[in-house]
Amino acid sequence: MLIPLPDIMLEPVVRATLLEDLGRAGDITTDAIVPPDHRSRLALGARQDGVVAGLDLARIAFRLMDPDIDMIVHRPDGALVRAGEAIATLSGPTRGLLTAERTALNLLCRLSGIATATAGLVDAVRGHRASIVCTRKTTPGLRALEKYAVRAGGGGNHRFGLDDAILIKDNHVAIAGGIRPALQRARNHAGHMVKIELEVDSLDQLREAMEIGVDAVLLDNMGPEMLAEGVSIIAGRAISEASGRITPQTAPAIAASGVDLISCGWITHSAAILDIGFDHLD
Repeated sequence: MLIPLPDIMLEPVVRATLLEDLGRAGDITTDAIVPPDHRSRLALGARQDGVVAGLDLARIAFRLMDPDIDMIVHRPDGALVRAGEAIATLSGPTRGLLTAERTALNLLCRLSGIATATAGLVDAVRGHRASIVCTRKTTPGLRALEKYAVRAGGGGNHRFGLDDAILIKDNHVAIAGGIRPALQRARNHAGHMVKIELEVDSLDQLREAMEIGVDAVLLDNMGPEMLAEGVSIIAGRAISEASGRITPQTAPAIAASGVDLISCGWITHSAAILDIGFDHLD
């Protein structure tokens, strides 16, 4: 079940985005053309197939511009939508509707694009044990929202920041003088609730890590055959994660190796938007 983010988390982002658009004088185009008492009904409509995410952000954008705007959702976050299908219908004062339009669409299209990209990878590995997870390669200031969009697309989340798990990467290992001292320092520093993951790029590194013990292993830039051997070495003693330039085309073979997780940065940093329009009904 997709659990929505609370409005208290969303509103500061939406408010800042609206203020950026309103600038110093507000929407001078709409204010010049549309009478103050004019009312309209418009639809948020999909212009291509995809998965919806970010409707609460759109709702807040319209509400902040005018609390008299009503929004009826037809296809909620996490739902598959087809081109030409209405996602939501809005009605109320026209000035507020038009002024909030771009902020609402920017956020909705962005998150829906991430959800759609995630869903494509989830479909690609269906039938295997592997789950699709995102990374910290997110838009600054939008991480919680983009990770929510990944969940809307059927994926899961890797760590949210530097403070919720230890991930030892190649530079950490090099500076520490090897895998063993890096893991020992991490174990001495971590609290009992903190998981420790180690990135490896060879099976020799993996064998050393498994001798010492670790909660999870990130198998970086390995092909399917090497990943399968790595999974055999781990033998259920740690969570196995594959990463490195994974696409919907390469994901099935990677998932078939038996890894637990497939992490992808591009689903948040490079996903194309889902094209959604805002069309006048009456």
